[in-house]
Amino acid sequence: MSNVPQQRISTSQQIQASLSIWGWGGLGVVLFLVTFGPFAIFYLAFYIFCFIVGGFAVTLLYGKINSEKHLEKCEHSYLPPTQIGILKTLDEMKLEMKPIKIDRRLTGSSFIDEPLQQVIQFALRDYIQYWYYTLSEDESFLLEIRQTLQNALVQFSTRSKEVDWQPYFTTRLVDDFATHLRVFRKAQDRLADREDKQRDITEELVDSFFEAEVEMERKICRDVVCTSIKDEEGFLRDLCELLLYLLLPPGDFHNKNMRYFLREVLARGVLLPLINQLSDPDYINQFVIWMIRDSSCNYEAFMNILKLTDKPSELEAVKDKVLEELQYLRSLDTAGDDINVIKNQINSLLFVKKVCETRIQRLHSGKEVDALKLAANFGKLCVIPLDHILIHNIALHFFMDYMQAAGAQAELFFWLTVEGYRVTAQQQLEAMQSWQKDGKKQPSATKGLLKNAALGVYEQYLSDKASPRVQVDEVHVIKLWEKLQKDDPTPEIFDEIQRNVYEMMLRDERYYPSFKQSPLYVRMLAELDMLKEPSYRGSDDGDGESFNGSPTGSINLSLDDLSNSCHDDTMHLHAFISDTGVCNDHGKTYALYAITVFRRSHDGSEDCWKTYRRYSDFHDFHMRITEQFENLASILKLPGKKTFNNMDRDFLEKRKKDLNAYLQLLLNPEMVKACPTLVPYVYDFLENKAYSKGKGEFARKVDTFVNPLRSSMRNVSNAVKSLPDSLAEGMNKVSDNMGRMSERLGQDIKQSILKVPPLLPKTDIDPEHCRVSAQLDDNVDDNIPLRVMLLLMDEVFDLKEKNQWLRRNIKNLLQQLIRATYGDTINRKIVDHVDYMTSPEQVADYVKKFRDSYWPNGILAETLPRRDKNIRMRTRIAAKTSLLGIMPDELKHIIGADTTRKGILRVFDMFQYQPMNRRLVYVFLEGFLETMFPQYKFPELFVKLHSRSPRIHKYSEKLKSSSLKR
Repeated sequence: MSNVPQQRISTSQQIQASLSIWGWGGLGVVLFLVTFGPFAIFYLAFYIFCFIVGGFAVTLLYGKINSEKHLEKCEHSYLPPTQIGILKTLDEMKLEMKPIKIDRRLTGSSFIDEPLQQVIQFALRDYIQYWYYTLSEDESFLLEIRQTLQNALVQFSTRSKEVDWQPYFTTRLVDDFATHLRVFRKAQDRLADREDKQRDITEELVDSFFEAEVEMERKICRDVVCTSIKDEEGFLRDLCELLLYLLLPPGDFHNKNMRYFLREVLARGVLLPLINQLSDPDYINQFVIWMIRDSSCNYEAFMNILKLTDKPSELEAVKDKVLEELQYLRSLDTAGDDINVIKNQINSLLFVKKVCETRIQRLHSGKEVDALKLAANFGKLCVIPLDHILIHNIALHFFMDYMQAAGAQAELFFWLTVEGYRVTAQQQLEAMQSWQKDGKKQPSATKGLLKNAALGVYEQYLSDKASPRVQVDEVHVIKLWEKLQKDDPTPEIFDEIQRNVYEMMLRDERYYPSFKQSPLYVRMLAELDMLKEPSYRGSDDGDGESFNGSPTGSINLSLDDLSNSCHDDTMHLHAFISDTGVCNDHGKTYALYAITVFRRSHDGSEDCWKTYRRYSDFHDFHMRITEQFENLASILKLPGKKTFNNMDRDFLEKRKKDLNAYLQLLLNPEMVKACPTLVPYVYDFLENKAYSKGKGEFARKVDTFVNPLRSSMRNVSNAVKSLPDSLAEGMNKVSDNMGRMSERLGQDIKQSILKVPPLLPKTDIDPEHCRVSAQLDDNVDDNIPLRVMLLLMDEVFDLKEKNQWLRRNIKNLLQQLIRATYGDTINRKIVDHVDYMTSPEQVADYVKKFRDSYWPNGILAETLPRRDKNIRMRTRIAAKTSLLGIMPDELKHIIGADTTRKGILRVFDMFQYQPMNRRLVYVFLEGFLETMFPQYKFPELFVKLHSRSPRIHKYSEKLKSSSLKR
């Protein structure tokens, strides 16, 4: 019984103990939660977990270190020691390893070798060393690569010294460029003829371009290389492997690892990035601007580009820049004279903004306005006299086309042929007279040839068998026939009938009067740059007057003016240009000349004043007085007008000096004594008042375009006399196969009188399916610059579309221009220039520029991000403006202003497509390699490399099918 109570007591004690434990534990938990918050339990668990993980980590690290020490002891305990012979062998190998000596001479010129060695060093450092040192520290491999590269450069330098580069730079390079331009022109023509333009116009143009290339090259098409990155890399690998075979020693080339390594570095590290850059249109546009950076921006060219562009994105980019500039100018806080300058700038920018908005609206609406139609409907067109048309190459070309369309080409060709006959006859008579003076026996066939020539003219245009026959009074024809039968022909034998034909062309409503109302007349004015749109004001010299439709201006010097400026014999005038400044008026920049005038009266009193005149004022005044006093035209010579760089400081100083000389000659006492009535005009010009122009814009245009031609070609006869090598040929070819005026007769005349060898017959080659160089005229002399200029001008300005008469006259003018400028030394000058371009100093300069562009300050240049679209579009506008602005007036006089603009813009458009640019780069590269290694069959190799193009197979099948149909 006593045990039971004891058990109960123990049980109760256990219960009390457990209750106390749970109580105290619960109290601790409650206090813990109250003190540390409800999330304290999670923090506690996290601390415990970290403690356990840290313990495991320390244990593992400790075990790893002890294990490595133990394994190292075991290795030294159980592996046999290294034999003494192996250690000796390693020591001997280290002693035998001597540094490889590299000859740093590459080209034999220290000017070139120094920068070239730096290029090699930078290339090895940035393309090889940065990854090679992670694999090995042995530098023998790097030295072997450097030695291999230097061997290749030595071979390349030796080969280049053996090559005559003159034919490549003067003929092959220009031929490749002109042929590329011809292919592009054909692609443009094809695209214009297509009506189903479903794809993007760029893709269609590129496709048309390479289709035209297949037709031109026959066996080569570079479309795969220029449009597929994978195929382009394969082509470059093949090309680099071939170059390594030619340049490397056999031992290095047969080392596959070395060969493949160098091939990849050259193909993907050097050539591919270089081609990407050279073919980038934006890079080319920047390069064009840089090349002609010295020429000032031409306002008229800029406005013409804005009105001619068909890219709304270009106009939008210019408009955004204009708005940005307007916002900046309006934010300026200015006063006084500066505010007038800013107002003028704001007005100019607002005008440019309006032009952009108008052009954008037209392009978006699809209602494109033809500038020729717009000009034809705007007021009265300029009137160019017929006698001016007949002596102006460009104007005569359009009149000739009109007369052919009207079926009256016989009358015009008769007039021109008679001019040619007159010149030939005059030359013959002069030769006969010189023979008589020298006592020489004149050839018996001379008179017979001249008479046959006259009969040839009669038979071709005036006889009953002539077709078509010139319609003139039959009485004059009979009288002419009697003269030809009885008398020896004279140079003036056709003059009477020629005057009648001229009067008929001038008066008959079917000819000249109707020509003035035709679209061809408007196109002619556009070529002569005598059309202005209604919204356009001003000329390149800063004129701001409106369009004047009268070809001749009246002298704005009234009787009152004459009386007010009545001149006393004892009154003396003295004037000189004291200062020159550049002014800006409504966006037009022009030069202003300050003329200081002194007038001394008979009583000894003197007056002095300043008046301000522009070059256009001088020009207008000069036209006035030379029209009023014709004998002054041969005495007074006004400085010529200049299209570009006309605001250059040096040019303005030179013009100031020339205008001063003009004024001094005008005020010379002998001049005043010879022309006393000239003084009132001079006084009116020098008076301190605003000058009132007596000539309109058109009159000055006529003076600029026609008078220089008229002064150098008083008539067609004088022009022919100055070019006897070609115009006797022109006498029989001017009708362009409209009749057969005995071509053999013309050859006989040239051989007997002018001592010119007969022409070789031309081969029958389709000019649209061959390279440009294959179409040079057979009678072109061996003058390299003439050949180059003809070749380029034919393609750039599409002169083959002109009739043969115009092309022949353009060629003659170019011949005359080159010989007058350079004489017979032009070939020597070109050879000297090519030698200078390839001299060691220049080649070293090229290498330095390459080094500085790829490694500026010795650091590899980073790849620049693609420029913003608006910046690229404004660069396009700037490049086009620069190209158009540098075109001289002389070129426009020869081929026409509109043709010049179209040709320049065609060249610019050609460079705006990267696949086409890649094609041009590869053509230049192929031509360079063919010139560098003439003994190897590079042309056949390129045919094989480009034979992967599917277009070649399609073209071959097309030729086969067409041959089977025949």
